[in-house]
Amino acid sequence: MASLKPYYRTKLGEAYLGDSLRFMRTLDAEHVNLVMTSPPFALQRKKDYGNVPPEEYTQWFLPFAFEIKRVLRNDGSLVVDLGGSWNKGHPTKSLYQWRLLIDLCDVVGFNLAQEFYWFNPAKLPTPAEWVAVRRIRAKDAVNTILWLSKTPNPKADNRRILQPYSQSMLDLLEKGYQRGQRPSGHDISDKFQKDNAGSIPPNFISAPNTESNSRYLRACKAARISPHPARFPSTIPDLFIRFLTQEGDLVLDPFAGSNVTGEVAQRLQRNWIACEIQETYLAGSKFRFPELPETRKLLLENKL
Repeated sequence: MASLKPYYRTKLGEAYLGDSLRFMRTLDAEHVNLVMTSPPFALQRKKDYGNVPPEEYTQWFLPFAFEIKRVLRNDGSLVVDLGGSWNKGHPTKSLYQWRLLIDLCDVVGFNLAQEFYWFNPAKLPTPAEWVAVRRIRAKDAVNTILWLSKTPNPKADNRRILQPYSQSMLDLLEKGYQRGQRPSGHDISDKFQKDNAGSIPPNFISAPNTESNSRYLRACKAARISPHPARFPSTIPDLFIRFLTQEGDLVLDPFAGSNVTGEVAQRLQRNWIACEIQETYLAGSKFRFPELPETRKLLLENKL
């Protein structure tokens, strides 16, 4: 790591420049409530932000996983967003995500609390060779998000992520329904008519990753800094940070990129730590925090 001195600091968080494996080794054990991250995916084509091929991915990630487990509190969680990968030269999918999941549980000792699926409706028709050219596969537009826990009973409360009821549910609450056994065999009791202030969300998240005119992108352009090319939408960390932590808890992102996780944690009044190895991306991530003097100056000068 370049230095233990933060690259920048806010009232609730600190961002560090350097290798996250070395950085995490400086953190106290059982100190973090949630690790929320989207590491470089196992892609065949090299990206500017760095990535390893699928066949090497598990061995590359496991050292990070052991450190993540060490710094997590016993009731803490690891949430990791993983995009799919295709086998080189063939219209078949790599199994790297599932190999990694098995090793995270069997080798590192994590528990699979639940898997989530993120559907990106704005995804381009990839892989182009098989989808747009030969037309023999459907568009690949779903990422797997793994929620792993240090123990079988992590801190979580789905009442913090309730969604508004649908109109049909509101009508049902108002008019009532007939209890009893349905043709499917399910026995519907009168408890289903209780107003719980919202519906429990499913483990399927639909969220585009488009932010073509966001403050972050406009500020990067004004500062002539290249933005991070693979940002996940704030919807993703927002859900998990609310679901798995409370105000004052600590959230860590060891592959911070443009630090969407830190921005969301700050807004939700959580403490946060971010680490990113590419200085360009970390420099641009400052623009997510208008309270920083450099950011405030740039926003005012460019009327952003």
